[in-house]
Amino acid sequence: MTESTSRISKAVIPAAGLGTRFLPATKATPKEMLPVVDKPAIQYVVEEAVAAGLSDVLMITGRNKRPLEDHFDRNYELESALTRKGDAERLQKVQESSDLATMHYVRQGDPRGLGHAVLCAAPHVGDQPFAVLLGDDLIDPRDALLSRMVEVQEREGGSVIALMEVDPSQIHLYGCAAVDDTADDGVVRITGLVEKPEPAEAPSNLAIIGRYVLDPAVFDILRRTEPGRGGEIQLTDALQLLAADEKTGGPVHGVVFKGRRYDTGDRGDYLRAIVRLACEREDLGPDFRTWLHRYVTEEM
Repeated sequence: MTESTSRISKAVIPAAGLGTRFLPATKATPKEMLPVVDKPAIQYVVEEAVAAGLSDVLMITGRNKRPLEDHFDRNYELESALTRKGDAERLQKVQESSDLATMHYVRQGDPRGLGHAVLCAAPHVGDQPFAVLLGDDLIDPRDALLSRMVEVQEREGGSVIALMEVDPSQIHLYGCAAVDDTADDGVVRITGLVEKPEPAEAPSNLAIIGRYVLDPAVFDILRRTEPGRGGEIQLTDALQLLAADEKTGGPVHGVVFKGRRYDTGDRGDYLRAIVRLACEREDLGPDFRTWLHRYVTEEM
């Protein structure tokens, strides 16, 4: 097992996907830049990493993803224009994204799966544990999932995966975990993982959601991992090997999340995420909820 000599500080965000489910909107715009109310989805993810103390963020990008870099960079022309207008509120919003974290970028090249995307982070991460955050899963900032996962990893070592109970009929859409209970409420020991099993073959209804805190031993396993489901290098396959042999990279634990999660990877869930977040905003919520109630009860 690789032991950490300092607190986890690095986050990896794979963002090289093509976003085909959102075509034609994503033909020229990265799916990660689609707005959720008035911020791109990717900014919520970076903010979550920073809130958990992970100030060094590596984004794994691909072709046509340059807007991601631009969003987290300074825009001096826009800032100057807002300054001249005396628009301090919008100026602050523009500067927030460029001041969030120390941002780094590397291109994945060939889209060979999540496992390959994580492997692209090896030179940057080195021999320290690190977090992986998938941009399709937005976790409400009031639910400190990632901080909890970092806490468990620093106490137990090894790797930690976020899990969430789903309807058994939906488990085929996710990676699925076989688990043993622990004395720590909400924390389980993972004994096996299966990528998108049929419901009858699933070991539980605990689905893997897009947050991981990983031991760097995963890199050596990913280098040896053959393409799996869909012809891609699956992170789940590598984590299965870690769970099967603790001597390789320590134990694999799961944190069972029961908070608020917004899935922006599906068109329907993306719309529901916008509605839910807009309803809860102090500046938008009161008027929007009134309109929404009237629309649902009177116009539909």
